[in-house]
Amino acid sequence: MDHHNFKGKDIPHIKLNSKTNIKELIEIYANSGFNGRQLGEAAKLYSKMIHENATICLTVAGALTPVGFGGIIKTLLEKGFVDWIVTTGANVYHEDHFAWGFPVKQGHFAVDDNILYDKEIVRIRDVYVKFYETLEMEDQIIQKIFQKKIMDKPFTTAEFCNVLGSISKKKSKYPERSFITTAYDLDVPVYISTLKDSSLALNLAIHRLKGQPYNLDFVREIIEQAAIVYNSKKSAVLELGGGVPKNTAQQTGPLLDQILRKEHGGQDYIIQITDARPDTGGLSGATLQEGKSWGKVQDSHGGLITVYADATIAFPILALYALSNEKPRKPKRLYKKLDKYYASLQDSAIEVPDKFKKLLKKSKIDLD
Repeated sequence: MDHHNFKGKDIPHIKLNSKTNIKELIEIYANSGFNGRQLGEAAKLYSKMIHENATICLTVAGALTPVGFGGIIKTLLEKGFVDWIVTTGANVYHEDHFAWGFPVKQGHFAVDDNILYDKEIVRIRDVYVKFYETLEMEDQIIQKIFQKKIMDKPFTTAEFCNVLGSISKKKSKYPERSFITTAYDLDVPVYISTLKDSSLALNLAIHRLKGQPYNLDFVREIIEQAAIVYNSKKSAVLELGGGVPKNTAQQTGPLLDQILRKEHGGQDYIIQITDARPDTGGLSGATLQEGKSWGKVQDSHGGLITVYADATIAFPILALYALSNEKPRKPKRLYKKLDKYYASLQDSAIEVPDKFKKLLKKSKIDLD
Protein backbone atom coordinates (compact mmCIF):
# COMPACT_ATOMS: atom_id res chain seq x y z
CA MET A 1 0.00 0.00 0.00
CA ASP A 2 1.32 3.44 -0.96
CA HIS A 3 1.32 5.82 2.01
CA HIS A 4 3.04 8.68 0.17
CA ASN A 5 -0.09 10.80 0.01
CA PHE A 6 -2.49 12.85 2.15
CA LYS A 7 -5.44 10.48 1.98
CA GLY A 8 -5.44 8.93 5.45
CA LYS A 9 -8.28 8.97 7.96
CA ASP A 10 -9.03 12.19 9.79
CA ILE A 11 -7.78 12.05 13.38
CA PRO A 12 -10.88 12.35 15.61
CA HIS A 13 -11.12 14.51 18.69
CA ILE A 14 -11.31 11.63 21.16
CA LYS A 15 -14.10 11.45 23.72
CA LEU A 16 -14.33 9.03 26.63
CA ASN A 17 -17.19 8.46 29.04
CA SER A 18 -18.10 6.07 31.84
CA LYS A 19 -19.80 3.70 29.39
CA THR A 20 -16.89 3.31 26.95
CA ASN A 21 -16.31 -0.44 26.38
CA ILE A 22 -13.32 -2.41 25.12
CA LYS A 23 -14.55 -2.45 21.52
CA GLU A 24 -14.93 1.31 21.54
CA LEU A 25 -11.56 1.72 23.25
CA ILE A 26 -9.83 -0.29 20.52
CA GLU A 27 -11.52 1.89 17.90
CA ILE A 28 -10.14 4.93 19.72
CA TYR A 29 -6.67 3.42 19.67
CA ALA A 30 -6.89 2.36 16.02
CA ASN A 31 -8.01 5.83 14.91
CA SER A 32 -5.27 7.64 16.80
CA GLY A 33 -1.51 7.46 16.29
CA PHE A 34 1.82 6.13 17.53
CA ASN A 35 1.75 2.87 19.51
CA GLY A 36 -1.86 3.41 20.55
CA ARG A 37 -2.77 3.05 16.88
CA GLN A 38 -0.52 0.00 16.57
CA LEU A 39 -2.23 -1.65 19.55
CA GLY A 40 -5.65 -0.95 18.06
CA GLU A 41 -4.65 -2.42 14.72
CA ALA A 42 -3.00 -5.40 16.44
CA ALA A 43 -6.20 -6.18 18.34
CA LYS A 44 -8.14 -6.14 15.08
CA LEU A 45 -5.56 -8.35 13.39
CA TYR A 46 -5.76 -10.88 16.24
CA SER A 47 -9.53 -11.00 15.77
CA LYS A 48 -8.95 -11.54 12.05
CA MET A 49 -6.61 -14.47 12.80
CA ILE A 50 -9.31 -16.04 14.95
CA HIS A 51 -12.14 -15.31 12.52
CA GLU A 52 -10.21 -16.86 9.60
CA ASN A 53 -9.46 -19.95 11.71
CA ALA A 54 -5.72 -19.52 11.36
CA THR A 55 -3.55 -21.86 13.40
CA ILE A 56 -2.29 -19.47 16.08
CA CYS A 57 0.98 -19.86 17.97
CA LEU A 58 1.49 -17.83 21.14
CA THR A 59 5.12 -17.12 22.00
CA VAL A 60 5.88 -15.93 25.53
CA ALA A 61 9.33 -14.62 26.40
CA GLY A 62 10.73 -13.73 29.80
CA ALA A 63 8.66 -14.48 32.86
CA LEU A 64 5.05 -13.37 32.49
CA THR A 65 3.49 -16.11 34.60
CA PRO A 66 4.83 -14.83 37.96
CA VAL A 67 2.59 -11.76 37.48
CA GLY A 68 -0.46 -14.00 36.97
CA PHE A 69 -0.73 -13.74 33.19
CA GLY A 70 -0.99 -17.51 32.89
CA GLY A 71 -4.66 -16.97 33.68
CA ILE A 72 -5.10 -14.89 30.52
CA ILE A 73 -3.35 -17.56 28.46
CA LYS A 74 -5.58 -20.21 30.03
CA THR A 75 -8.71 -18.30 28.98
CA LEU A 76 -7.47 -17.91 25.41
CA LEU A 77 -6.82 -21.66 25.28
CA GLU A 78 -10.31 -22.41 26.57
CA LYS A 79 -11.84 -20.22 23.85
CA GLY A 80 -9.74 -21.84 21.12
CA PHE A 81 -7.86 -18.61 20.41
CA VAL A 82 -4.41 -20.20 20.82
CA ASP A 83 -3.49 -23.53 19.19
CA TRP A 84 0.13 -24.05 20.23
CA ILE A 85 2.63 -22.32 22.48
CA VAL A 86 6.36 -21.64 22.53
CA THR A 87 7.61 -20.25 25.82
CA THR A 88 10.54 -20.10 28.19
CA GLY A 89 11.20 -22.64 30.90
CA ALA A 90 10.69 -19.87 33.46
CA ASN A 91 7.07 -19.37 32.42
CA VAL A 92 6.27 -23.09 32.73
CA TYR A 93 8.14 -23.45 36.03
CA HIS A 94 6.50 -20.46 37.71
CA GLU A 95 3.03 -21.18 36.32
CA ASP A 96 2.98 -24.48 38.20
CA HIS A 97 3.29 -22.60 41.53
CA PHE A 98 -0.31 -21.42 41.16
CA ALA A 99 -1.63 -24.94 40.58
CA TRP A 100 -0.03 -26.22 43.77
CA GLY A 101 -0.79 -23.13 45.84
CA PHE A 102 2.85 -22.20 46.44
CA PRO A 103 3.19 -18.56 47.55
CA VAL A 104 3.71 -15.82 44.96
CA LYS A 105 3.29 -12.27 46.26
CA GLN A 106 3.61 -8.65 45.25
CA GLY A 107 6.84 -7.15 46.54
CA HIS A 108 8.82 -4.10 45.50
CA PHE A 109 11.73 -3.29 43.18
CA ALA A 110 13.37 -0.61 45.39
CA VAL A 111 14.78 -2.96 48.02
CA ASP A 112 18.05 -4.25 49.46
CA ASP A 113 18.50 -7.70 47.92
CA ASN A 114 21.04 -8.67 50.57
CA ILE A 115 18.23 -8.40 53.13
CA LEU A 116 15.81 -10.35 50.90
CA TYR A 117 18.42 -13.10 50.52
CA ASP A 118 18.81 -13.39 54.29
CA LYS A 119 15.00 -13.64 54.58
CA GLU A 120 14.87 -16.37 51.91
CA ILE A 121 12.80 -14.16 49.59
CA VAL A 122 13.53 -14.43 45.86
CA ARG A 123 12.71 -11.37 43.73
CA ILE A 124 11.47 -11.15 40.15
CA ARG A 125 11.38 -7.36 39.68
CA ASP A 126 8.50 -6.49 42.07
CA VAL A 127 7.23 -10.05 42.59
CA TYR A 128 8.37 -12.18 45.53
CA VAL A 129 8.51 -15.97 45.92
CA LYS A 130 9.87 -17.94 48.87
CA PHE A 131 13.06 -19.95 48.54
CA TYR A 132 11.79 -23.08 50.28
CA GLU A 133 8.00 -22.74 50.32
CA THR A 134 7.85 -21.92 46.58
CA LEU A 135 11.01 -22.84 44.69
CA GLU A 136 12.18 -25.87 46.65
CA MET A 137 8.66 -27.30 46.72
CA GLU A 138 8.37 -26.86 42.95
CA ASP A 139 11.80 -28.45 42.49
CA GLN A 140 10.62 -31.59 44.23
CA ILE A 141 7.75 -31.95 41.76
CA ILE A 142 9.97 -31.38 38.73
CA GLN A 143 12.62 -33.80 39.97
CA LYS A 144 10.06 -36.56 40.51
CA ILE A 145 8.60 -36.04 37.04
CA PHE A 146 12.00 -36.38 35.42
CA GLN A 147 12.83 -39.38 37.59
CA LYS A 148 9.61 -41.35 37.10
CA LYS A 149 8.01 -40.11 33.86
CA ILE A 150 10.86 -38.93 31.62
CA MET A 151 13.55 -41.59 31.71
CA ASP A 152 15.18 -43.76 29.10
CA LYS A 153 13.57 -42.66 25.84
CA PRO A 154 14.06 -39.46 23.81
CA PHE A 155 11.53 -36.78 24.71
CA THR A 156 10.41 -33.36 23.52
CA THR A 157 9.52 -30.43 25.71
CA ALA A 158 5.94 -30.73 24.44
CA GLU A 159 5.88 -34.24 25.93
CA PHE A 160 7.34 -32.95 29.19
CA CYS A 161 4.72 -30.19 29.46
CA ASN A 162 1.99 -32.70 28.67
CA VAL A 163 3.19 -34.89 31.55
CA LEU A 164 3.44 -31.88 33.85
CA GLY A 165 -0.10 -30.88 32.92
CA SER A 166 -1.35 -34.39 33.57
CA ILE A 167 0.23 -34.57 37.02
CA SER A 168 -0.91 -31.08 38.02
CA LYS A 169 -4.40 -31.90 36.76
CA LYS A 170 -4.63 -35.02 38.95
CA LYS A 171 -2.53 -34.12 41.98
CA SER A 172 -2.35 -30.35 42.51
CA LYS A 173 -4.59 -28.36 44.85
CA TYR A 174 -5.75 -25.84 42.24
CA PRO A 175 -5.43 -27.41 38.76
CA GLU A 176 -7.74 -24.75 37.35
CA ARG A 177 -5.04 -22.14 38.05
CA SER A 178 -2.60 -23.31 35.39
CA PHE A 179 -2.57 -22.93 31.63
CA ILE A 180 -0.38 -26.05 31.52
CA THR A 181 -3.24 -28.19 32.83
CA THR A 182 -5.61 -26.54 30.36
CA ALA A 183 -3.16 -27.25 27.54
CA TYR A 184 -3.13 -30.88 28.67
CA ASP A 185 -6.94 -31.02 28.67
CA LEU A 186 -7.21 -29.47 25.19
CA ASP A 187 -4.19 -31.21 23.60
CA VAL A 188 -2.36 -27.94 23.00
CA PRO A 189 1.39 -28.49 22.44
CA VAL A 190 3.55 -26.36 24.74
CA TYR A 191 7.19 -26.13 23.68
CA ILE A 192 9.99 -24.79 25.85
CA SER A 193 12.41 -23.09 23.49
CA THR A 194 15.37 -23.05 25.91
CA LEU A 195 14.93 -25.83 28.45
CA LYS A 196 18.52 -25.71 29.71
CA ASP A 197 18.20 -21.99 30.47
CA SER A 198 15.69 -22.52 33.25
CA SER A 199 15.06 -24.05 36.66
CA LEU A 200 13.44 -27.02 34.90
CA ALA A 201 16.81 -28.13 33.52
CA LEU A 202 18.63 -27.29 36.75
CA ASN A 203 16.55 -30.00 38.37
CA LEU A 204 17.97 -32.54 35.93
CA ALA A 205 21.36 -32.13 37.60
CA ILE A 206 20.31 -34.23 40.60
CA HIS A 207 19.62 -37.27 38.44
CA ARG A 208 22.48 -36.68 35.99
CA LEU A 209 25.02 -36.71 38.84
CA LYS A 210 23.63 -40.12 39.78
CA GLY A 211 24.32 -41.42 36.29
CA GLN A 212 20.91 -40.85 34.67
CA PRO A 213 21.30 -39.45 31.12
CA TYR A 214 18.52 -37.53 29.36
CA ASN A 215 17.86 -37.34 25.66
CA LEU A 216 16.02 -34.19 24.65
CA ASP A 217 15.01 -34.63 21.01
CA PHE A 218 15.20 -30.97 20.03
CA VAL A 219 15.48 -31.81 16.32
CA ARG A 220 12.12 -33.57 16.40
CA GLU A 221 10.73 -30.47 18.10
CA ILE A 222 11.72 -28.12 15.30
CA ILE A 223 10.33 -30.56 12.74
CA GLU A 224 7.04 -30.83 14.63
CA GLN A 225 6.76 -27.06 14.80
CA ALA A 226 7.41 -26.68 11.07
CA ALA A 227 4.96 -29.50 10.38
CA ILE A 228 2.22 -27.63 12.26
CA VAL A 229 2.75 -24.62 10.01
CA TYR A 230 3.02 -26.79 6.89
CA ASN A 231 -0.28 -28.54 7.64
CA SER A 232 -2.19 -25.32 8.39
CA LYS A 233 -4.24 -23.51 5.76
CA LYS A 234 -3.30 -20.25 7.46
CA SER A 235 -0.68 -19.77 10.13
CA ALA A 236 -0.22 -16.92 12.60
CA VAL A 237 1.87 -15.92 15.61
CA LEU A 238 1.15 -13.67 18.57
CA GLU A 239 4.49 -12.77 20.13
CA LEU A 240 4.78 -11.48 23.68
CA GLY A 241 8.33 -10.17 23.80
CA GLY A 242 11.07 -11.54 21.59
CA GLY A 243 14.00 -13.80 22.35
CA VAL A 244 14.22 -17.48 21.53
CA PRO A 245 10.45 -18.15 21.64
CA LYS A 246 9.98 -15.57 18.86
CA ASN A 247 12.62 -17.13 16.64
CA THR A 248 11.48 -20.68 17.38
CA ALA A 249 8.06 -19.92 15.91
CA GLN A 250 9.44 -17.92 12.99
CA GLN A 251 12.23 -20.31 11.98
CA THR A 252 9.58 -22.78 10.81
CA GLY A 253 9.63 -20.85 7.51
CA PRO A 254 13.37 -21.25 6.82
CA LEU A 255 13.20 -24.94 7.79
CA LEU A 256 10.41 -25.54 5.29
CA ASP A 257 11.95 -23.45 2.51
CA GLN A 258 15.72 -23.25 2.98
CA ILE A 259 16.30 -26.78 4.30
CA LEU A 260 13.34 -28.88 3.12
CA ARG A 261 12.73 -26.78 -0.04
CA LYS A 262 8.96 -26.84 0.31
CA GLU A 263 8.42 -23.29 -1.05
CA HIS A 264 5.98 -22.61 1.77
CA GLY A 265 6.64 -18.93 2.42
CA GLY A 266 6.24 -18.66 6.19
CA GLN A 267 3.61 -17.17 8.48
CA ASP A 268 0.53 -15.38 7.14
CA TYR A 269 0.16 -13.08 10.14
CA ILE A 270 2.37 -11.99 13.04
CA ILE A 271 1.73 -9.59 15.91
CA GLN A 272 4.71 -8.66 18.05
CA ILE A 273 4.49 -6.82 21.37
CA THR A 274 8.00 -5.79 22.33
CA ASP A 275 10.08 -3.07 23.95
CA ALA A 276 13.26 -4.07 22.08
CA ARG A 277 14.91 -1.74 19.56
CA PRO A 278 15.57 -2.90 15.98
CA ASP A 279 18.75 -0.85 15.47
CA THR A 280 20.97 -3.00 17.73
CA GLY A 281 20.70 -6.02 15.44
CA GLY A 282 19.24 -8.35 18.07
CA LEU A 283 16.46 -10.78 17.25
CA SER A 284 14.10 -9.47 19.91
CA GLY A 285 13.94 -6.10 18.19
CA ALA A 286 14.21 -7.32 14.60
CA THR A 287 11.34 -6.04 12.50
CA LEU A 288 8.80 -8.55 11.27
CA GLN A 289 9.35 -7.22 7.75
CA GLU A 290 13.01 -8.30 7.92
CA GLY A 291 11.75 -11.85 8.36
CA LYS A 292 10.51 -11.85 4.75
CA SER A 293 14.09 -11.98 3.49
CA TRP A 294 14.48 -15.23 5.46
CA GLY A 295 11.19 -16.74 4.30
CA LYS A 296 9.66 -16.37 7.76
CA VAL A 297 6.60 -14.43 6.59
CA GLN A 298 4.47 -14.51 3.45
CA ASP A 299 4.37 -10.77 2.79
CA SER A 300 6.46 -7.93 4.21
CA HIS A 301 3.75 -5.43 3.23
CA GLY A 302 0.77 -6.86 5.09
CA GLY A 303 -0.39 -8.94 8.03
CA LEU A 304 2.47 -7.80 10.28
CA ILE A 305 2.07 -5.43 13.22
CA THR A 306 4.57 -4.49 15.92
CA VAL A 307 3.44 -2.76 19.09
CA TYR A 308 6.26 -1.14 21.03
CA ALA A 309 4.94 -1.58 24.54
CA ASP A 310 5.29 -3.57 27.75
CA ALA A 311 3.42 -6.84 27.19
CA THR A 312 1.96 -6.63 30.71
CA ILE A 313 0.13 -3.49 29.55
CA ALA A 314 -0.81 -4.36 25.97
CA PHE A 315 -1.57 -8.11 26.14
CA PRO A 316 -4.63 -7.92 28.44
CA ILE A 317 -6.18 -5.23 26.22
CA LEU A 318 -5.62 -7.24 23.07
CA ALA A 319 -6.92 -10.44 24.70
CA LEU A 320 -10.02 -8.78 26.13
CA TYR A 321 -10.93 -7.34 22.73
CA ALA A 322 -10.77 -10.81 21.16
CA LEU A 323 -12.77 -12.37 24.00
CA SER A 324 -15.42 -9.66 23.65
CA ASN A 325 -15.77 -9.84 19.88
CA GLU A 326 -15.01 -13.36 18.64
CA LYS A 327 -16.98 -16.56 19.10
CA PRO A 328 -15.14 -19.50 20.69
CA ARG A 329 -13.45 -21.88 18.25
CA LYS A 330 -13.33 -25.65 18.40
CA PRO A 331 -9.92 -26.72 19.74
CA LYS A 332 -7.59 -28.06 17.03
CA ARG A 333 -6.00 -30.56 19.47
CA LEU A 334 -2.66 -30.41 17.66
CA TYR A 335 -0.80 -32.48 20.26
CA LYS A 336 -2.62 -35.60 19.09
CA LYS A 337 -1.79 -34.78 15.46
CA LEU A 338 1.96 -34.29 15.87
CA ASP A 339 2.93 -37.79 14.72
CA LYS A 340 0.77 -37.45 11.62
CA TYR A 341 2.14 -33.99 10.84
CA TYR A 342 5.71 -35.16 11.42
CA ALA A 343 5.20 -38.01 8.95
CA SER A 344 3.98 -35.51 6.34
CA LEU A 345 7.50 -34.07 6.20
CA GLN A 346 9.43 -37.34 6.42
CA ASP A 347 8.96 -38.08 2.74
CA SER A 348 10.05 -34.60 1.68
CA ALA A 349 12.22 -34.67 -1.43
CA ILE A 350 15.22 -32.52 -0.62
CA GLU A 351 16.27 -31.83 -4.19
CA VAL A 352 19.04 -29.29 -4.64
CA PRO A 353 17.94 -26.51 -7.05
CA ASP A 354 19.85 -26.28 -10.32
CA LYS A 355 21.17 -22.78 -9.67
CA PHE A 356 22.58 -23.89 -6.32
CA LYS A 357 24.14 -26.98 -7.92
CA LYS A 358 26.07 -24.66 -10.22
CA LEU A 359 27.16 -22.45 -7.33
CA LEU A 360 28.22 -25.47 -5.28
CA LYS A 361 30.21 -26.85 -8.18
CA LYS A 362 31.87 -23.49 -8.80
CA SER A 363 32.84 -23.16 -5.13
CA LYS A 364 34.82 -26.41 -5.32
CA ILE A 365 33.76 -27.31 -1.77
CA ASP A 366 34.11 -31.05 -1.27
CA LEU A 367 33.21 -32.52 2.11
CA ASP A 368 33.12 -36.16 1.02
